[in-house]
Amino acid sequence: MNARAAQVTVPHVIERLTTDGFAAAVPELAEVLADAVDGGASVGFLAPFSRADAASWWRAQAAAVADGSLVVWVTRGPAGVSGTVGLAYPGKANARHRAEVVKLAVHRQHRGHGLGRRLLAAAEDAAARAGVTLLLLDTETASPAERLYQAAGWTRYGIVPDYAADPAGALRDGSFFFKALSV
Repeated sequence: MNARAAQVTVPHVIERLTTDGFAAAVPELAEVLADAVDGGASVGFLAPFSRADAASWWRAQAAAVADGSLVVWVTRGPAGVSGTVGLAYPGKANARHRAEVVKLAVHRQHRGHGLGRRLLAAAEDAAARAGVTLLLLDTETASPAERLYQAAGWTRYGIVPDYAADPAGALRDGSFFFKALSV
């Protein structure tokens, strides 16, 4: 038996971060986010984007986590945090029925094991339990993320040409999705 076959697969668990847990996880969240940008993911940042830049961005989200307008989940495995997703709740009174899925990212070393799907499902389930009936998101057109959302039953309702720059600065089309939830 080769060494790979002899390895025992330890499952990753999904955890919703508390305010304290979020603060403690910032270094690992920064690693995941910096890796996503380094890998070309169009998640709002331009290269070069260091782990320090990513940690600074995550720390700036602490107030939103504390007030509940941003909820963050992570996947944890033996090596620590391997992925993340967030739900952003709008502050408008007429928008309390909806939320936006933000910053779904899985470290490149951990892709291909369904972690992105599991994170997305956790966010969807939590949103439904919170009474949210509509989820929204945007992503780069023709990206692996777009294929994930389509496979998870999301509906693309439009494409905006040259919507956002990728990490290298090239303009990319953006696809906009929604998913109606049953509560």
